[in-house]
Amino acid sequence: MLPWTLRSAARRLASATRAAAAASASAAARSPAPATRQDSSLLDHREEPWRGSPKIKFIISCSTKASRDHSGLTRQLLDFQHDTVNEPDGDYDPLGQLKARFMDFKQRNYVENSTKYQNLAEQQTPEFMVVACADSRVCPTSILGLQPGDAFTVRNIANLVPPYEHGASETTAALEFAVNTLKARISCDMASIFCSSHGCDRTYAATRYPVLIKLPSFAQVPNVLVVGHSRCGGIQALMSMKNKKDDSSSRSFIRDWVSLGKSARLSTEAAAGNLNFESQCRHCEKESINSSLLNLLTYPWIEERVKEGTLNLHAGYYNFVDCTFEKWTLVYRPGLEGGSKYAIKNRSTWS
Repeated sequence: MLPWTLRSAARRLASATRAAAAASASAAARSPAPATRQDSSLLDHREEPWRGSPKIKFIISCSTKASRDHSGLTRQLLDFQHDTVNEPDGDYDPLGQLKARFMDFKQRNYVENSTKYQNLAEQQTPEFMVVACADSRVCPTSILGLQPGDAFTVRNIANLVPPYEHGASETTAALEFAVNTLKARISCDMASIFCSSHGCDRTYAATRYPVLIKLPSFAQVPNVLVVGHSRCGGIQALMSMKNKKDDSSSRSFIRDWVSLGKSARLSTEAAAGNLNFESQCRHCEKESINSSLLNLLTYPWIEERVKEGTLNLHAGYYNFVDCTFEKWTLVYRPGLEGGSKYAIKNRSTWS
C-alpha cells in the first residue's frame, strides 16, 4: 500500500490530467490552432505560459521529479500540509502511540512549563554532554531523569568515542559543538571574585553584599559523560572479532565501527582471557568506557579544558539486569612523572 502522501499525489495527478484534457478540448473548440500544439503545451509549460490552474501546473511539473529526488517529496509536504488523507480504520498506524505520548507530553510538560520551553527555544545551556549507546534499552533521558535542555546527547553503537585522528563522524562533530560552542548556566561565588579584586575579606563581602554569594553565570559545558551498559551487542561484536584480518567479503559498517575499541578488547583478553565469553564482554563493556575517556583527551580542545579544570570527564555503567548505575570520574595529571597520568575518583554505585 502506498503512503498517504503518494496516494494523495496520485489522486491529484489523475484529477489534474482529466482537468487538463477537458481544458484542451475546450481550447481546441475555441481556437483554430492545431490540437497537437495545445496538447503538447499542457505537458511542457516552458513552451507556452500556462493559462489554466496554477496548482495543476505545479502537480504536472513536479510529479515526475518526486520519484527522482527528495526535494519532490518536500514540495508535496509543503503543498499538501493542509489537506491530509486519513488511513482506513483497519490499517495499523505505528505512530499512533507516539502521537498519544506526544500529546501527553505537550499537556503535562510543555503547557505547564511554557516559560521554560520558550527560553529553550531561544537558547540551550546544557550542563552535560552525553555519549551513550544506541541500544533501545539504554535511554539516558529516562534512566537519569534528564529533561529537555539538560544534556546535549549523541548515541552510537557501543557508546564509543573515536580518537582525534579518526577524523569526522557524528560523535566527533557533537563533541566539538558541545565543548567549544554551547554554554552552560552555572552558579558562581561572586563574593570570592569580588574580594580578590578589592582586597577585602570574603566574610565581610558576603555579609555586606549577600547577593554576591551565588549569581547565575554562563560557561562552556562543564561535564562530558560516557554511558555504557550491560549486554551490549556492539561489545559482543567487538569481542567476537577474529585476530586475523577479515577478508573484504565479511566486512560491515558495524565491524568497521566497533573496531575502534580494539585496544579495549586486547586489554580484556589480557586481563580476563581465562573467563567465559559473557564475563569477558562484561569486563570489556567497562574497559571500552575507559578507552573512550582516554580518547577524549586526544582532542586538543578537550585536553586543554581538562587541564584548566573547566571540563570534567565522567563515566557511567548502567546494568539493566539488576537496575544499578556505577559512576566514576577520570583524573588527568599531565605533569606527573614516575607514575600514571590517569586515575579514577568518586567511584560509587547507585542501587
